[in-house]
Amino acid sequence: MEIIILSLAAFLIAILTFFSGFGLGTILTPLFMIFFPVDLAIALTGVVHFFNNIFKLILVGKKADKQVLLRFGIPAVIAAFAGAWLLLQITDLQPLFSYSIGSKTFEVYPVKFIISILLIFFAVIDLVPYFNKLQFGKDKLPVGGALSGFFGGLSGNQGALRSAFLIRAGLSKEAFIATAVVVSTFVDFTRLSVYATRFSKAGLQENLTLVISATLAGIVGSYIGNKLLKKVTLKFMQILVAVMLIIISLALGAGLI
Repeated sequence: MEIIILSLAAFLIAILTFFSGFGLGTILTPLFMIFFPVDLAIALTGVVHFFNNIFKLILVGKKADKQVLLRFGIPAVIAAFAGAWLLLQITDLQPLFSYSIGSKTFEVYPVKFIISILLIFFAVIDLVPYFNKLQFGKDKLPVGGALSGFFGGLSGNQGALRSAFLIRAGLSKEAFIATAVVVSTFVDFTRLSVYATRFSKAGLQENLTLVISATLAGIVGSYIGNKLLKKVTLKFMQILVAVMLIIISLALGAGLI
């Protein structure tokens, strides 16, 4: 049943990204967290996101700007190692605190609390117009790469920061998209290589069917969305998705998920 639900969700979310402005990983990660532990949910989403990026890489990768890739991509990859390593370190920490509602007791773990804060932060960044207008000069590319890579490794969220720093890199629209896809793919590969040290323990091997199904569904959704729809953000849809992300993140941080 989980395979059907999450594969259908991946398909619909891949199309939804064309309306909401949010990335596939941003929306899919908290949904996976409803069914799986946080570290496994991030890893599973990372695999789906990685193969979706491979699909995009085949389509547009050759148009990436090599100079920007070096200045932005190398720090991103290095920082992604650090972020992914940190995720593995905080996964097994003891609960921060616990509380009771009626007869039920809820425990708040550091990993869930930290990831929930990050999910809320990135949802707000994507939602508030002020943050969407933030741009940084080309001299800040290494810093931007390090920041986006680190948070990509830690939580899977990297798109908002990546765009804020790449938008002023003097790239054409095609080069911007291609460069972002290449960087995202390398960050995904890097963090997955770190997560792999825990995959057998976390349970990835037992969920390969789910990963393959969700990946294929996401690719089909992206293909259909790209063919049938223009990349346009509908404000109502963006707000709705952001509110849903924040609600799920609050539940995660409160130990309810």
